[in-house]
Parts: sequence; C-alpha cells; structure tokens
Amino acid sequence: MPACSTSSDRVAAAASFIRGRWSCESKIAVILGTGLGELAEALKSTTTIAYGDIPGFPCSTALAHKGRLVGGEFVGMPVLMMQGRCHLYEGYSLDELTLPVRVLASLGVQTLIVTNAAGGLNPRYCAGEVMVIDGHINLMNCWGASISQRRAAFYDDELASLAVATARQRDFVLQRGVYVGVTGPSYETRAEYRAFRRLGGDCVGMSTVPEVLAAGACGLRVLGLSTVTNIACPDAPRKVTAEEVVEIASIARPRVQEIIAATVASAV
Repeated sequence: MPACSTSSDRVAAAASFIRGRWSCESKIAVILGTGLGELAEALKSTTTIAYGDIPGFPCSTALAHKGRLVGGEFVGMPVLMMQGRCHLYEGYSLDELTLPVRVLASLGVQTLIVTNAAGGLNPRYCAGEVMVIDGHINLMNCWGASISQRRAAFYDDELASLAVATARQRDFVLQRGVYVGVTGPSYETRAEYRAFRRLGGDCVGMSTVPEVLAAGACGLRVLGLSTVTNIACPDAPRKVTAEEVVEIASIARPRVQEIIAATVASAV
C-alpha cells in the first residue's frame, strides 16, 4: 500500500482496513493499559487484528502490551478494545501516537475508556486500588496539530459518577483524583514525587494524556481509570520494577472490568 501523505489519509486508510476485518459499529472503545490486557478475553465473538497489520498504526514495545485491536461483544454490545498502547518514550511522534484514537472516532466510537497503571502520589491510596481521573496535569508537552482544540474539561462527569455508583454497588474502594502525565521512561525521583504531590497530583504515569487530548479534539466522551500499582514514599524510596507494576495492576483488573461493564451497559 502506498504511503499516505496526510494525517487524514492515514486515519482513513486504517479505518478502512479495520472495517474490512470487523464490520460492527462500536460506540464504545477501551484502551487497556499495563496489566489490564487480559480484559479483552471477556469479549465474545471476537476479531483480533495486530497493530502491525493496520496501516499507520504504531506498534507497542512496552512490557505486557500485546499490541492488538480486539472487536467483540461485551454485555451484549459491540466494543473495540486496544490491548496495549504506545508511549512517547518509545520514539513515536505525537501524530503517530494519537492516530489510533482518531481512527476509533472515524469508526463511529463516541465514548473512550482509557486505562493505565500509575504510581500513587496520594498517601491515602493503597496499591491495587482504582482511581477515576477527574483531571490531569500535562507535563508531557504534547500539543500538536492533531490535538489542537483546547478544552477546559476532558473527563466526562456523568461517566465518572457512574463509575463511583458501580463501585458502591459492588462494594470496592474507588478513588477520584488527578493524574500527572510525564514522558518517562524513568520512574520518579523523591524530589519529583514531592513536587507532583504539591502540584495537586494523586497518581503519576507515562501515558493517557495524549490519547485524552486527541479524544477531546474528536468530541469523544472520556472515562479515565488508573490502577494504583505502588505508593510513593519519598522519605523511604524503594525500587519499582515493570514486572511488579504488571502484577499489582492485575489485582485491580476485576474492578476495572466491573466499571467498564457498567459503562457499556449504560449505552444500551
């Protein structure tokens, strides 16, 4: 296939390829972050497409990011799930990084659920909990032509309230707070933990913000969910490994699944 010359051409080419493999019209899509990729296994009647097969799609290289687009039925509704994402630290341009979100919008998606694994800055949080993202602090310097539209709020209040109600009904703790987006790929220093907390951050991670900005530019409703994989202790720092992040994130997986199910069901 010849190279596409413009961003809109790349979006159209990727969307056309996906429609050729999965013709269902999905109103909801989910980006599955670290430790949450197995949630796609809950889909029925699935079609799986490797990112590398989709024209223009960036390919994931991070641990536990399978790099596959999965379409199927979830609580009786057609849903698209991205098993893994790409990050700025992997060397992709902002246009490449946000292309999947713009493709999802082109496919008819109206609501995007964005999940991630994040470090806990708020000392009241516990590892394994889930946080609904009420807002973010963008320290990634990721503005560009594909996400040039400015908005005061990117996260949907109604979807956040639904998530809180679901947690209450299922009797598990659900935090609400602010996500700090950094480029990475290094984990934070003690000084950075203190600074991020003073800025008002409750969790910190290396993803999500570019996707949310792109979703806002496309007019999508957004629900952001962070799994808290470790708690920052600036006065007693400990080494954090990628494997540990994956393991702790998987503990929160059933709670994230409950919230996703309730969100999808509400769209019926």
